[in-house]
Amino acid sequence: MAETATAPVPETPAPPGTSGPGASAPPDSLLQQLKGLARELPGLVSDRVELLALELQRATQALFHIVALVVAIAILGVTVWLALWAALISLLMQAGLPLLAALLLTIGINGLVIAVAVARMHKLMPRLALSATQRHLTVPPDPRHSHETHADERSPVPAAGQHVSH
Repeated sequence: MAETATAPVPETPAPPGTSGPGASAPPDSLLQQLKGLARELPGLVSDRVELLALELQRATQALFHIVALVVAIAILGVTVWLALWAALISLLMQAGLPLLAALLLTIGINGLVIAVAVARMHKLMPRLALSATQRHLTVPPDPRHSHETHADERSPVPAAGQHVSH
């Protein structure tokens, strides 16, 4: 009979905390881990700061392009708006309306649209105060000292839901 050759069996590492030929070193102490983290922290922070700087540079360039495009769009939009109203005035005049009446009608319609836009803008203005964020991010005054508040220290902006007294 022929002899069968057996291949050497590779050693498997022993589980952590056991002894033997494949045993790993004991885990680092917490102090050693903290020291290692302290050594790596500047590199981690500097990488993130560099990434932030590069992204801010790209964002700044994109913002300038966006602003330039908005200006171009605004100029073109005004040109279209003026051409539209010139065409409307021309049509009104062809329909028999005098030039002055057509111009006054155009001014009236535009004035009405402006008034609606201004009213909407005034309605939206209180949202710019970020009153809920201010309430959550400011430390409330100590109630023990509330009677010592002077008139000039009071907030000029009422909180949401408060009535304004004049």
